[in-house]
Amino acid sequence: MSTRAAEDRDPGLQPERTRLAWRRTTLASTVAALLAVKTALHGGVSPVRIAVCAVSCGLWLAFLIVAHRRIRTLATTSRPPVLAPAHATAGALLTVALAVCAVALVL
Repeated sequence: MSTRAAEDRDPGLQPERTRLAWRRTTLASTVAALLAVKTALHGGVSPVRIAVCAVSCGLWLAFLIVAHRRIRTLATTSRPPVLAPAHATAGALLTVALAVCAVALVL
C-alpha cells in the first residue's frame, strides 16, 4: 500500500462495516429463531418440537449476547481490539447449532 493510500484511509470505516455485519447477522438469527417457533407450532405440537424450539430460542439468545458485546465494543472505542478467538468460535458454533435445530424441525 502506498503512503498516500495509507494517509487517505479512514480507520473508522472498518469497525463501522463490522458493526453493521454483526447487526445483519443478528437480524438473520432472529428471523431463523422466529421461523423455528412457527415451524414448531405449525404441524401440531409435540414435546420434541417444543424442546427443539426452546433450544433454538436459547441459542438465539446466546448469539444475541455475543453479538451485542462485539457491537458495543466496536461502537465505543476508536480502535477496537481484535475479536477474541473464543468469541469468534462461540459465534460460529451458535450459528451452526441454530442451523442444526432448523434442520431438526424441518425433518
